[in-house]
Amino acid sequence: MSKRLTLDLHDIFNRSRDIDRALTEIIDEAERTKVKTVEIIPGKGSGQLKKRVLRFLDRKDVKARYHRVEKDSKNFGRVFVHFKH
Repeated sequence: MSKRLTLDLHDIFNRSRDIDRALTEIIDEAERTKVKTVEIIPGKGSGQLKKRVLRFLDRKDVKARYHRVEKDSKNFGRVFVHFKH
């Protein structure tokens, strides 16, 4: 079993409904498969997509589902979501 799931948002960055759906699906999958870490790659770009991802993760209903968020200090275009199952 893999310890990490990865969601690369490069392909859907301009389709906002798809972004929320992809984020929801990866969190669902992390819970279902008991994965400890989800790596979300919004890419570097203007930072708008990363802000959107962080806003999504900050929603109360979503926040209740994971343990903590870690912004990768070495790679601006990457966010880790950690779970405690």
